[in-house]
Amino acid sequence: MQADGTIHSPIWILFEFGERERDMAGLLIPPPETGAGGGNGNEGVFDAAHVAEVKTWLKSVFEAVGREVPEFELTPQSVQHLHNICTLSQKRTQAATIVAADLRQKASEFRAEAARVREMLDCAGLSQENLSQGGVASAHTLATVAHLLDINNMETSSFLLAMAELSLKKADIEEKRSKAQKESKMLLDNTRKAIARLTYLKRTLAQLEEEAAAREGPMMQWQTNLKMMASKERQYLQQLANYKAVLSRLGYTSEISHGVLMQMMEIRKELERKTKPILDTLRSYQDLPPDKTLAELAIEEKRKEYEEAEKYLEEALHSALNTPNE
Repeated sequence: MQADGTIHSPIWILFEFGERERDMAGLLIPPPETGAGGGNGNEGVFDAAHVAEVKTWLKSVFEAVGREVPEFELTPQSVQHLHNICTLSQKRTQAATIVAADLRQKASEFRAEAARVREMLDCAGLSQENLSQGGVASAHTLATVAHLLDINNMETSSFLLAMAELSLKKADIEEKRSKAQKESKMLLDNTRKAIARLTYLKRTLAQLEEEAAAREGPMMQWQTNLKMMASKERQYLQQLANYKAVLSRLGYTSEISHGVLMQMMEIRKELERKTKPILDTLRSYQDLPPDKTLAELAIEEKRKEYEEAEKYLEEALHSALNTPNE
């Protein structure tokens, strides 16, 4: 090992293997143990049991492939790392041994069952040698179909049940496919609408930016005008305050203001409008004589004038009626 910690030995392959195994199995490697004095990474207490177990495991592994165990430097970190790899490897080897034994047992059972079925077929005269080429092909086809349908026997009911299950799965898949197509179509429509909306918004944004750029000049002018109007407002308010002070010194009151005078004029016009009919009636009475006797004479004179006018009207009517007879 050099000063930078690089291991110049074939044992580095085991370290890389250990890293991959640790990542897959989720095995956390504890930090290396250090001595009581807190030494550096190459100092610490070795676990004799771990060292012996690691050496035994390395020897068995390399002897299995016909190689010798390479030389490497023993450090607490390397021993701990190799011990973790050893533990994981032994667990997996044990699991693989159990699975292999189970598979071998199943294989022996399958071979025994195949021998029994072959014996039954031979007794019935249905061995492979006695079948035609088409029969052999049909048997292979049935076996393939049974394997694909995952059935354990060649009965018609098993095939029918498997086919019914496939039909149900097919219907379910078709329903899911139809649903997925509808959802896909809806998503496509929504995407198109979103794209159209986005295009419209982009175009609107561009128009607004153009309008904002075009109206920036008038807006600056309006801001200038607003500042000027605010200045004028302050000036007018100051002048108004000055005028109020002058009027106050001159004895001006609200009773003689323009608004009050205009209101009084409106009231006067309203009174004149209400009294005008009464005045007209009174003026008509001024044509009568002031004395009762004279009034009676005047009335009698008017009555005579009325009678004369009525008589004249009758004569005119009679003359008009008699004119055609002549």
